Amino acid sequence: MIKNKIIFITGGAGFIAYNIIKKLIYNNKIIVFDNFSRDTISQTKIIKHPNISIIKDNVLNFKSLKNNMVGSNIVIHCAAIAGIDTVLMNPSLTMKVNMIGTANVLEAAKINNIKGRFIDFSTSEVFGNYAYKSSEESNTTFGNAGEARWSYAISKISGEHLTAAYFKEFKLPTVIVRPFNIYGPGQTGEGAIQIFIKKALQNKTINVFGDGNQIRSWCYIDDFIKCILTTLENRNAIGESFNIGNARSVMTTVGLAQMVCRVLNSKSLIKYKPPLSADVELRIPSVDKAYKILGFKAKVDIEEGIIKTAKWIEKNLL
Repeated sequence: MIKNKIIFITGGAGFIAYNIIKKLIYNNKIIVFDNFSRDTISQTKIIKHPNISIIKDNVLNFKSLKNNMVGSNIVIHCAAIAGIDTVLMNPSLTMKVNMIGTANVLEAAKINNIKGRFIDFSTSEVFGNYAYKSSEESNTTFGNAGEARWSYAISKISGEHLTAAYFKEFKLPTVIVRPFNIYGPGQTGEGAIQIFIKKALQNKTINVFGDGNQIRSWCYIDDFIKCILTTLENRNAIGESFNIGNARSVMTTVGLAQMVCRVLNSKSLIKYKPPLSADVELRIPSVDKAYKILGFKAKVDIEEGIIKTAKWIEKNLL
């Protein structure tokens, strides 16, 4: 168990970071560095905990990063522009924040001589249109230049290369993680499951973009966080990258919408809409490496995850 550390978290107000903070805040000091463009944390009890400090700023501000990181033992870099709608509207900002921001956080960590761990959050999107049981050794790829959808993937793979370089050149104790469709209570942004559940609970029409045959694997937040915490303690994780997801919870987008309606006994209609952009047709990870090195194995199946998420949404958002 991580104890008596100072943990600096960029994007600390976001969904994943908030769930990390919940596990670490009672035995550690947490510095949240975020511009609060997405805010999961402000309406929770955690925001008033004596072990938390809030720095409202942007990862493009290198001086602020460097100065506020002083004394930290662990850096968890979650900050990014993400979400298909946001990326399509702001592809240039996406690349600036995700590339320059990551470079700034890495350099600040090097200057502050971070000894514990540096966790870089990448994405499953680095595997491109068709990712079937993609392993950490699989080639990364993305679509044609000029397609805004891929500005996110390009920015994230650039961050991976830079993170790996800081490990090799400067011995920064880095770990790269690639989340595969994480969902659960408290999610903010544009995740399909939480959008489908909100609609289903209100018996409103659920929109599926494209033909609905896009295939995803869905990983519940609690499983994901357990794995992240392991990367903070397991020294064999240093210098490695990990795919983290649930390779057993696999279904099409329309199948997910149908399951949400069935599990929640909803009368929602499912309506097909034209695709918003170039899409990822297949995204299923190989998690063998995470199991071998970290002992990670997702436990929460998709129906259980939908029910837990729906209970939270019904209580907090509707």
